[in-house]
Amino acid sequence: GKLNLSQPFNSATFIHSFGFFRVYRNTIIKAIMAEDKTTQGIADFDWDALALDGYNAAERAELSDKYDGTLNSVAEKEVVEGTIVTMNKKEVVINIGSKSEGVIATNEFRYNPDLKAGDTVEVYVETQEDKYGQLVISHKVARTHSAWRKVNEVLKTGEVITGYVKCRTKGGLIVDAFGLEAFLPGSQIDVKPIRDYDMYVGKNMEF
Repeated sequence: GKLNLSQPFNSATFIHSFGFFRVYRNTIIKAIMAEDKTTQGIADFDWDALALDGYNAAERAELSDKYDGTLNSVAEKEVVEGTIVTMNKKEVVINIGSKSEGVIATNEFRYNPDLKAGDTVEVYVETQEDKYGQLVISHKVARTHSAWRKVNEVLKTGEVITGYVKCRTKGGLIVDAFGLEAFLPGSQIDVKPIRDYDMYVGKNMEF
């Protein structure tokens, strides 16, 4: 239904009533153009004549301003927090307060089997809109940025950290520290020479 502009602004109702229409308006136009077999472009389309949303030009402009006011200012190439809206075995849908929600492959969260809808996670904003108008985000990249930030902090403070030994490799071990893979030379494993590297695999060690 049509929103009453004289009433207090309700962002949730507004986003459903107006945001949905604006996000998918290109799809509506293409369908009409295909039906009418016209050649009119999207840029020249007369929305006032169509009036599918029931608003005049002034009301639509006011609603557009209010809709933009409900959105967060999200910059590309930055790490931000988002809230998980829904998830399944393949995808996780995340809301960061932008025009559209972002979708991330579930395997990026395989390290956290207890993840659920409503949880807050860090994501890296690749682009606000791709060619399909979709927000593109990554949790894996966000974790990498966060890990390097922690590594640099620890490097300054000299703090002792704990890492997980993933496997052995030629000359040493591969250790997971803050989500980053690091090489631990065999000569640095212990003060005494180590012959059996396999005994450390699957264990946590301090560094």
